[in-house]
Amino acid sequence: MPHFQIEYSENLERRVDISALCEHIRAQAAEIDTFPLAGIRVRATRVDHYAIADGNPKHGFIDISIRLRAGRAPEVKQEATRRIFDAAQSFLAPVMATHSIALSLEMRDIDPDLSPKTGSIRDHLDHPSQEVSS
Repeated sequence: MPHFQIEYSENLERRVDISALCEHIRAQAAEIDTFPLAGIRVRATRVDHYAIADGNPKHGFIDISIRLRAGRAPEVKQEATRRIFDAAQSFLAPVMATHSIALSLEMRDIDPDLSPKTGSIRDHLDHPSQEVSS
């Protein structure tokens, strides 16, 4: 963990480089000590059906959900939330200056007893010394 799920309205696909946004968030997350490098997952899902505000189809949205294994102090999570939100906001600032976009983010704890994990990514990291234990 953490897993970053980005949902975005389909009308933004022509305006925002979603792959670059995913990489921008991944790079920022990799600089935050509380996020284990091997656990970072950033994915985006286009939403084709949505209704926003007054129903005008010009409006768009990007919603970022962060799922994080429980156990971190509230102030650590608040700081990580701020840094990821700031990174997304700065990336999107040029398009938000000219288009109607709602940006939101939420971090949620996951109960480790109800979320088993396994994988071999740690065995294949280029720089295992950068790994932070989960």
